[in-house]
Parts: sequence; structure tokens; C-alpha cells
Amino acid sequence: MKKEVLIFISNGYADWESGYISAELNKPESEYKVRTVSLTSDNVQSMGGFTVIPDYNIDNIPAQFEMLILIGGTSWKDNSAITPVIEKCIQDKIPIAAICDAATFLAEHGYLDHIPHTGNSLDYLKEYAPNYKGHVNFIEKQTVSSDDIITANGTASLEFTKEILKKLDVMPLEKVDGWYNFFKNGFYQE
Repeated sequence: MKKEVLIFISNGYADWESGYISAELNKPESEYKVRTVSLTSDNVQSMGGFTVIPDYNIDNIPAQFEMLILIGGTSWKDNSAITPVIEKCIQDKIPIAAICDAATFLAEHGYLDHIPHTGNSLDYLKEYAPNYKGHVNFIEKQTVSSDDIITANGTASLEFTKEILKKLDVMPLEKVDGWYNFFKNGFYQE
């Protein structure tokens, strides 16, 4: 039976930020499968206009899953009900990966105060996460992996995927690097 990775989506989620990782984890040879979770069972519409029926809502997520991926988007100020799921992950040492405004949400709620992390920018976090106190741990990188939390800025979908693939040990490290280089550089360099 395949291991589940949960991707949290809400209205206005940035669909492209989950595209690479979803495709890799859902390959037939993968030991993982992606399932979506939302605040309710209602359809969710992405920024790009995709309508998704969530597999789970926050009240019926499975007891066992391998990672929680938080995708950025336009409605993170309305997503505080996801906090108990984040707390469960931290308590049970289930890795969390957050990109773009999902990382801003983690910053606002104190989850990044004491660990190395990144986000859209330090100034952005200070402006949009007024309760954020982790500025001394901010690193200007596309993505940062720290213990059980991976953070990425909104331009780092490939780097975000690379860190998740490594964390979940989806393929050997040299294959992860080859995958990343292929998608970053393409067939031809201009």
C-alpha cells in the first residue's frame, strides 16, 4: 500500500507550486501517493482556475501520513483552522513543507522563530507576518530544509520539489540532482 503525502489547498492556491512534486510522487513506481486536504469538503478553486474536490477535510485526515505540504496562494489569512494539523505534524515529527505565503503563515504563527528558514523575503515576512520573531534565522536562499520543516519562496517550485524528494528519499540523491538539473536547464540552453 502506498504512503500518503497530504497537500493542503484552499481557494486561490498557487497550483503551479504543487505541480512538480505531485507528478513525481504520483508516478506508478513511487511508493507515495498524493492526497489533497482542505478546510472543508467543498470544491477548491486554484489561482489558475482548476477546481479540485479535496480528498480529505481537516476533520477526517488519516492518522498516518508521511508529509504535509502547504501550498501558497491568496487565502492564507483565512486558513488558521489548519493549525491543529500543523501541531499534530510537529508533535508526531511528520515533516512539513511550506512554500510562498504558506511559509509566511508559518512565520506568523511562530513555527519559524527558532529554526533556519526562508520565505518570499525577510522584508515580506516582517510586513505580512507581524508576529514573526525569527528574523535572525532567515536565510536568503530559494529553499531551506531544517529538521522537519522545509520552507521555500514563491519562485522556488523546482527547489521546493528537490528538497521534498530528498526528505522523502523518493530516489537516490544523484537522480534527484539529475531531475532538478533537467527541469531547471531543459533540453537546450539559450
